[in-house]
Amino acid sequence: MRDDVDPVDARLAARLAELRAERGWSLEELAERTGLSRSTLSRTERAETSPTASLLNRLCAVYGRTMSRLLSEVEAEPALLVRAAEQPVWEDRSAGFVRRSVSPPHAGLRGELVEGRLAAGADIAYDRPPVPGLEQHVWVLEGALEITAQDVAHHLATGDCLRMRVWGPTRFRCAGPSAVRYALAVVLP
Repeated sequence: MRDDVDPVDARLAARLAELRAERGWSLEELAERTGLSRSTLSRTERAETSPTASLLNRLCAVYGRTMSRLLSEVEAEPALLVRAAEQPVWEDRSAGFVRRSVSPPHAGLRGELVEGRLAAGADIAYDRPPVPGLEQHVWVLEGALEITAQDVAHHLATGDCLRMRVWGPTRFRCAGPSAVRYALAVVLP
C-alpha cells in the first residue's frame, strides 16, 4: 500500500477484500461476477488505485449493498446526529462526482439521505442498481441534471424532484454550463 493513500480509501480497500473473503471468492470469481478485470479488483483491494463510482456500484451489486452502506462500513458506528463537518465525503475525481452521506445508513433502517455534486459535463453511468428495486428520490437543489432510467431521459431543473425504482442501468449527467447539486433519498426495498 502506498504511503500517500487516503485513510478512507485504505479502509475501503480492506473492507472490499473482507467482503470477498467472507464469500470465499477468488479474484477471478469476483471478476466474473462483476465484469471487472482481476487486476483492477486486485489493485482496488490493495488501495493502489482509488475506486470510481461505477466500479463501487458493480461491487455493491454483487455484495448486495448500497454504496452508502458500504462506505458507512468503513466509518465508525453511525451517530443519531451527524454534524455537517462530520458527514463522510467521498470523491470520484475522474468523474467529477462528490458524494456526501448526510444521514449515514444504519442496519436497522431502510432509508438514507445523500448529497451529490456533479461538475459541469460530468456523466456517470451505472450498469445496475446495487440492490434491485432500490427506491430513489432525486431533488435538484442547484443547477440542472439529466437522469436516464429504464431508457427514459428525465431533465430536472432546480427544485424538480424525480422518484423512481431502480431495476436496471441509470445515468446521471450534468450537461449544463455549471455544476449541479442534488439531494438523493435512498430507500431499500
